[in-house]
Order: sequence, then structure tokens, then C-alpha cells
Amino acid sequence: MTDDRQERIRRRAHEIWEQAGRPEGAHMQHWDQAAAEIDADQKKPKAKAAPKKAAKPKAAKAEKPAKADKPAKAKAAAKPKAKA
Repeated sequence: MTDDRQERIRRRAHEIWEQAGRPEGAHMQHWDQAAAEIDADQKKPKAKAAPKKAAKPKAAKAEKPAKADKPAKAKAAAKPKAKA
């Protein structure tokens, strides 16, 4: 047993003992329960951080078709003004 694992089991067994009301004579049950919890916790694959979602590229705005360049005066010149 590694020292780190044994220390974690010891701390967890102590917590279990306190939560149970500090009964006498149940130290092996608490130790076994703590060991099982620690071992099960170590076997679980560590959760990886969720990958950040890439920002969606903004859709390019559709370009408006270019208007035919007509001089503004051409429209006015095409229609004769009515005389009063």
C-alpha cells in the first residue's frame, strides 16, 4: 500500500467512524469501507474538462448586386418638367 493511499483510507475511516457515532469495535469495518471507497474512486476515469465550443463563424452577409451607375441627373433629364 502506498503511504498516500493508506493516509487517505485512514482519514476516510475516521470520518466514517465519527459519522457512525464513534462506536467501539467497528474499526475494521470502517477501514474496509474506506478502502473500498478510495479504491473505487481511483478506478473511475477522471472527468476531462468539457471541450470549449468553438465560436461559430459568422455568416458572410450576402452582397447586394451592384446597381448600374446612372447619373442622378439622367432621371431628371429624361422626364420634362410640366410647365404651369
